[in-house]
Amino acid sequence: MKRLTSLGIISLALLAACGQKEQPTTTGTKDKTATEATASTDCGQITVANMNWQSAEVLAELDKFILTNGYGCEVEIMPGDTMPTFTSMNEKSQPDVAPEMWINAVREPLEAAIKEGRLHYTIESLPDGAVEGWWIPKYIADANPDVKTIEDALNRPDLFPSPENPKMGIVHNCPSGWGCQLSTDSAFRAWGAKEKGFELIDTGSAAGLDGSIAKANERKEGWLGYYWAPTSILGKYEMVKLDAGVPVDNEAFVNCNSKPADECNNPVKTDWPKSAVYTVITDKFKKDKSKAMAIEYLSKRSWSNDTVSKLMAWMTDNQATGADGAKHFLKNQPDLWAKWVTPEAAEKIKAAL
Repeated sequence: MKRLTSLGIISLALLAACGQKEQPTTTGTKDKTATEATASTDCGQITVANMNWQSAEVLAELDKFILTNGYGCEVEIMPGDTMPTFTSMNEKSQPDVAPEMWINAVREPLEAAIKEGRLHYTIESLPDGAVEGWWIPKYIADANPDVKTIEDALNRPDLFPSPENPKMGIVHNCPSGWGCQLSTDSAFRAWGAKEKGFELIDTGSAAGLDGSIAKANERKEGWLGYYWAPTSILGKYEMVKLDAGVPVDNEAFVNCNSKPADECNNPVKTDWPKSAVYTVITDKFKKDKSKAMAIEYLSKRSWSNDTVSKLMAWMTDNQATGADGAKHFLKNQPDLWAKWVTPEAAEKIKAAL
């Protein structure tokens, strides 16, 4: 599954969680039970889309836990993906919330729906956006402060030697069939990497690409290649994105650099476009006065790529589900999530944990 064709990002396919409502811990007075029942009635039911990639899964489960335990809502998780979820929200007003909508794949119809008032943004759930480009390990960047751009790295093939031919440098590409394989091949040609002593290698699979980064970091060896954030591998290993040294040329990227070589004879030097990631809600949901507190929370809930990448790394290492990841985050970073909720909701969430 590729999340966005322009990004060519393959995401970890995880099962959507469609379980029963998680109950907050009760210490058992009739008054408290009555209060929680009233809160549940006030908030009512909310449907939340769980996109089928790791960062979206954990965010959906995080919203479920907070809205259920902090605000007494009845939250149902619905399996989703970018295009079908958008279409359903736009045409049927279901689900109510898409916590992590990568809008590049649906930009034109989504902007039309926003303009016509059928859908609404609440906040950039990932304010950094999805970040693509060529990366090097932080220890290489620290030891070579003059290597800041793609051009700088390509002038130093000795820092990224091929195991088979140490006189040649290597650039790691995406696996065959991914959109980022095409954009990386275009960048390789646009920057004249072959003439500078580099070869472009196919890592074979997502596991192969991740494995090459892990191996280099564990051995403190040179590594240069394409990657993106947020991802679990960047939460585990410190990597530095190279500056492209040039601005984004959207027209060239879409019409040439993201196409096969036989359709793009003259690729240009361009940075990768950032993909904006928003939380999107339906107009029906926005107009429901009983959802006011939920919408207030969804208008504040936002986290960085670094936070998400580190959480995803923990999930991967522990084979954790999205629900596990949500609870791990809530237990370990109350200073961050407490800013998103009311003090009363924060106390209920802590009690539920």
